[in-house]
Amino acid sequence: MANPPFGFDTAEDSPGFLLWQTTISWQRLIKKALELHGISHAQFVIMAILLWSQGDKKDVAQIDIIRMSKLDKMTVSKSLKKLVVMNLVERHENQEDTRSKSVQLTKSGVDLVKKLVPIVEGIDADFFGQLQNKEEKTLITFLQKLIVTEHVNKT
Repeated sequence: MANPPFGFDTAEDSPGFLLWQTTISWQRLIKKALELHGISHAQFVIMAILLWSQGDKKDVAQIDIIRMSKLDKMTVSKSLKKLVVMNLVERHENQEDTRSKSVQLTKSGVDLVKKLVPIVEGIDADFFGQLQNKEEKTLITFLQKLIVTEHVNKT
């Protein structure tokens, strides 16, 4: 029986609350590791997207970062400004659309994100290592489904 006004008997029965707790616990670990390098989690995600995109050899605009990261426009804008000041990213005129700017990592940015990726992936391995391989694959499938559903519901 639910506990009005809640639709669940306990908070631990709520998938939203459990996702919140899990996300906060994971983010806290990532934040602690990245702070040692003077980088926020959002800044790291942006830099990782840029490094990942370098392999595709195409211009990356701010809107591409927003779409891929699911970060809000203001967070991406502020993070990029700070990363430019830190000489970790640079902006150039976009070859395909002169109204937008392309964003790319500087040499220092590439070096830093290459140093940070193994640290973050190590935290992920420890955090999600509590799950058996099959459970982790199932979790990934569920999360991908929720992201697709969220995207479809927005359009």
